[in-house]
Amino acid sequence: MADADDVCRIALALPQVEEIDSDGFDFRVAGKGFVWSYPERKPGGPRVIRTDIAVLYVGDEAEKQALLLGEPRLFFTAPGYDGWPLVMLRLAEVGAGRLTELVTDAWRMRAPRELAAQRDAASQ
Repeated sequence: MADADDVCRIALALPQVEEIDSDGFDFRVAGKGFVWSYPERKPGGPRVIRTDIAVLYVGDEAEKQALLLGEPRLFFTAPGYDGWPLVMLRLAEVGAGRLTELVTDAWRMRAPRELAAQRDAASQ
């Protein structure tokens, strides 16, 4: 079971990550968001920042659908995210190892190619 502190720890351990001031968590690399708190919108109500749910960049619609269909307990989407390569992750349902993999993959897809290659080479 993971939480917002785990997301922060994992994201900040990655190279050249910038934390954006927000009511939850919001991380970028090279100015591109890769993981942030879910801004839930309920009809007729104000937006609520959910730090128990992470929004993850997943690259493309095929990957998004694979995650949604393959692991519906972990992932979901909302109408405002239609057409965007983003999924919501229920942090209470994911372990630390899987969360590390997901956040790192999101970072890798948003980081400049050279930076991602340098990190991958250093990890080997």
